[in-house]
Amino acid sequence: MNAEKLAKLQSQVRIGGKGTPRRKVKRTNGSSMGGDDKKLAGVIKQLNVHPLSNVQEVNMFGEGGKVLHFASPRVFATEQPNTFVVNGPSTTKEITELVPGILSQLGPDSLASLRKLAETYQSLNPDQAEGDDDIPDLVENL
Repeated sequence: MNAEKLAKLQSQVRIGGKGTPRRKVKRTNGSSMGGDDKKLAGVIKQLNVHPLSNVQEVNMFGEGGKVLHFASPRVFATEQPNTFVVNGPSTTKEITELVPGILSQLGPDSLASLRKLAETYQSLNPDQAEGDDDIPDLVENL
């Protein structure tokens, strides 16, 4: 290749300077959840709520035996308008999955729905509802 031709080609190539297109770089500033957390913190500050400590779980009972279960949530409350804010990961579970631990939390409506659920379960499985055949008799008193 001729040196003159190479010099001519190099003079035509323009890198940087006025009139050249800029490089487009995609920048990410943290995670996408960071903005949501900031918005939530702003709303919580506007509501003038205070954090409640030592809340281990929150259960919200719905219709049809569904429970919205929060494990180790952050809970905030205010006295005046009786407002609560629950923040954290949640799962939707059936009431039967949480029964032993939530009996103290059930109100009269939820207890009635639990009874209906137990009755329908017994009507669907009458053989398993009895279940006393598998339990041996007690031989001596403890």
